[in-house]
This record gives sequence, structure tokens and C-alpha cells, in this order.
Amino acid sequence: MAKAYWVARVTVNNADIYPQYVEATKAPFQKYGARFLARGGRSEAVEGEGRPRNVIIEFDSFEQALACYHSPEYQIAAAIRQTCADGEIVIVEGAS
Repeated sequence: MAKAYWVARVTVNNADIYPQYVEATKAPFQKYGARFLARGGRSEAVEGEGRPRNVIIEFDSFEQALACYHSPEYQIAAAIRQTCADGEIVIVEGAS
């Protein structure tokens, strides 16, 4: 079974609130077996418009990645993020 990944590109607009989002993600990420491969480290946009924060999270399957995103626990976190940051999240299946 192929793994799956959340690819998130984020611009944090309120650094005082964003830690609340990070804290709220702990439970759903643990529940669904999320593993961070990249978490806001140094980056450079070499084509197209970039964002200052880029995150890649690995899951055991596409279904697990979707279930985490749509879980009630993560949706609470997402509501916090949406008040303090702009961005995109794409869920992509890995190559098998």
C-alpha cells in the first residue's frame, strides 16, 4: 500500500495564535500516525509563488491522511489555523 502525504504551504499572519493550532493538532496527528518529514525549515521558491512555511506530513495510506484531515479533532485545529494563517493543503498519494 502506498503512503500518502499532506503538503502544506502556509503564511502565518498572527504568530501569537498559531501555537494554539500546533497544540490542537497533536491529538489527531498522533491518532492517525502522522510523521513530519519537513516542518517549516529553510526553503526557497524556485518556481512560482512560495510561502514562508512549508510542511510535509507522512501517513501510512491515502485513507489515513484523508481521515485525519476530516476528523472532528483536526477540524477544530483547522478552525484555529484559519483565523491566523493563509495557506493550502494538498493530500497526495505516494509512488508505490
